[in-house]
Amino acid sequence: MSGRDVRRVAARASLSSHHDKQLLVTRIVLGALAYGTRQVLLIDDPFRIARGAVENLPSKQHVTLIPMRPTHSDSDSETALRMMLDMGAQTFVVLGGDGTSRIVARASKDITLLPLSTGTNNVFPFRIEASVAGAAAGLVSSGRIPPTRCPRCKIIDIETDRGHDMALIDVVHLVNDEIGSLLPFTRQNLKQFVVTRAEPDGIGISPIAGFLTPCNMDDEHGVWVELKQPGEQLGSSDINIQVPLSPGLYEPLVIRRVEPVTIGSKLMFQGPGILAMDGDRRIQLQDGESATLTIRRSGPRVISPTEIMTSAASEGVLSSSGTPITIDHPTSSS
Repeated sequence: MSGRDVRRVAARASLSSHHDKQLLVTRIVLGALAYGTRQVLLIDDPFRIARGAVENLPSKQHVTLIPMRPTHSDSDSETALRMMLDMGAQTFVVLGGDGTSRIVARASKDITLLPLSTGTNNVFPFRIEASVAGAAAGLVSSGRIPPTRCPRCKIIDIETDRGHDMALIDVVHLVNDEIGSLLPFTRQNLKQFVVTRAEPDGIGISPIAGFLTPCNMDDEHGVWVELKQPGEQLGSSDINIQVPLSPGLYEPLVIRRVEPVTIGSKLMFQGPGILAMDGDRRIQLQDGESATLTIRRSGPRVISPTEIMTSAASEGVLSSSGTPITIDHPTSSS
């Protein structure tokens, strides 16, 4: 239930109601159909978000509602993706935050994805009007803009003795914390982390690195940060910053070290502790156990609505002429 979990109560985040999501879905569907999508697949959820979004649309014959019995767990998003893949879907719009997008990307890296923000800590999804997001998805799904024009995103591969996992934005090494907790991170729990994107205008872990050495989705590296625990003696090279770990929750932090991490190079996080991937605390490391982390550019292809719409306009895809209009701009005279 992205948009309504306890993280929003513990912080000061806005709620995203079922009605809000219903309107988002309506605008996405209309945008996609207007720009070339022939058929839209939606999961017929128990909250009637999808059904309510399309039941009064004149073009609802181009929408298929897929019945699914939810378990109210991460597996629901994976099941929905696989059902849609089996029905021939290739382009996906995901509503949620970093964690929701991670679940989908982990299930298949061979999809084209447009993540749209409704979650709590949002770095990976775009904050853009849903009508425009739908239009961009329609241009790609119809082939008017080839999916190959959408770059693959960076991911963090995680290997432990017990298996494999991945993250899209950050892997955080926490101490004195609990598996599955949905509470916001606190400075007492943060030991170290690695991010694929260090964005100073973000919320959560990404801006900690972003305040120090910005790194965006196009850069061929990530950033590793080690923090000092409260009570540790300060050194002359330590850096003090204050960042929003959740919406409205600012924490003072002391940074011990910051280093770039090139794509393909490996980091090792030693236990004990918990690893959180894109905000979700999932891996317990016992004392003596370790995890190997590697940043790769091997995630799903990601549709950037701004770039897709700009390319379509520049190439004449959005006009009846099929060619861009060239305008001679007047030169200024001295």
